[in-house]
Amino acid sequence: MQYVCDAPKGKTWFRIETEGEAMLESRLMGHTVEKYFRREREKAVQSWRPERPNAIERDIGLEAHVQREMPLFLTLRDREGNALTTAMLPPGGKDRGGFRIIIVAASNADPYPQQDAAIAALGAHFGLTLDRNRCFPYGR
Repeated sequence: MQYVCDAPKGKTWFRIETEGEAMLESRLMGHTVEKYFRREREKAVQSWRPERPNAIERDIGLEAHVQREMPLFLTLRDREGNALTTAMLPPGGKDRGGFRIIIVAASNADPYPQQDAAIAALGAHFGLTLDRNRCFPYGR
């Protein structure tokens, strides 16, 4: 996991970077972030167009491409490392019209009552408005 930003009350946001981390997050939180992570990673891999497709070096740059094209998968942790909230933001944390931002607590519960300040800190870090009405599944 990669450090992203601090949040109030000793909490920290981290980026989920590998399928193993996504699997652990799914297990800890009782939701399906792992499925979304795999699907989005595969889409990013499929969109890769190497400059020299027949050369042995064709996959140099693939991981950087995947990191740029994939949505950001994030986890909020407390001081003890407990998973509190999972988020999926647009690639690069940049607002893209129509992107469905997802922010959930354990078992897909609403994280806003307990983690509103931490979610606001994440939004401020990326320059995004992450109010409850915009984020799936609450803004339905």
